[in-house]
Amino acid sequence: MIPHLSRRAFLAAVPPLCAAPALLVTGPARADDVASDPAGVPAGYPAQDPDRVRAIVGASHGSLDKVRELLAESPELAKAAWDWGYGDWETALGAASHTGNRPIAELLIAHGARPDLFTFAMLGHLDVVRAYVAAQPGIQGVPGPHGLTLLHHARRGGPDAAAVVAFLEEVGGADPRPVTVPLAAAARDGCVGDYAFGPGAGELLAVTAKDDGLAIKRLPDGSSRGLHHLGDRVFHPAGAPAVRIAFMGGSDRAATVRIDDGSRIVEARRLSDPAGR
Repeated sequence: MIPHLSRRAFLAAVPPLCAAPALLVTGPARADDVASDPAGVPAGYPAQDPDRVRAIVGASHGSLDKVRELLAESPELAKAAWDWGYGDWETALGAASHTGNRPIAELLIAHGARPDLFTFAMLGHLDVVRAYVAAQPGIQGVPGPHGLTLLHHARRGGPDAAAVVAFLEEVGGADPRPVTVPLAAAARDGCVGDYAFGPGAGELLAVTAKDDGLAIKRLPDGSSRGLHHLGDRVFHPAGAPAVRIAFMGGSDRAATVRIDDGSRIVEARRLSDPAGR
């Protein structure tokens, strides 16, 4: 016979499991097997490693082998998205879509990437694109990553997307371009230089000439963003039309650059131009 135990006697006889959560771990790993070096775990864990996210979004612009390698290591990277600056978000599939890279797009979708209107346009799925436009008139004018238009994506799809191109050209409004003001060469050159927004080595912005306009990036390894001139040395970066970047002070050479992204305002002062810049 099993003797009757009171609740008090039972708790005294059996060690409480909640006092030793490591005893509940299943699988081959034990609590004392876990690496104790905090440097081995990224600060944002369990969010995906930002370096790997940036790597797959970058590779999805054209490196099928690199994308395949990264997905073999971490299939969930297929859904990764990266902010190239100022809110210009791009998914790995978005990168493959605007470059017209069908093999990469199909590989990402096979691993769980979520296609959107821009992907369907590039892949040539006319019925899907037509349904989008019918359900939400005007959606064809919404820009994609970097401000690239829906018609741009369809054109990058090549012959397979020719019917989508014809439909979008017929319906209209699928290829809007930023309204910009011409920038004189002297005004452009007067903005070029390095600007510091803090004392740290990485608290620098580099403004460079790009074609007839400007580009801005954070040093040392930020992504360069083209700037669209709105007039009076005020710009917005590609893919982020609500952001304002204004160069102020000095008739010939700007003294500061002021960036307003809606959530914060950052002002950076010009440094002496390094040799050769």
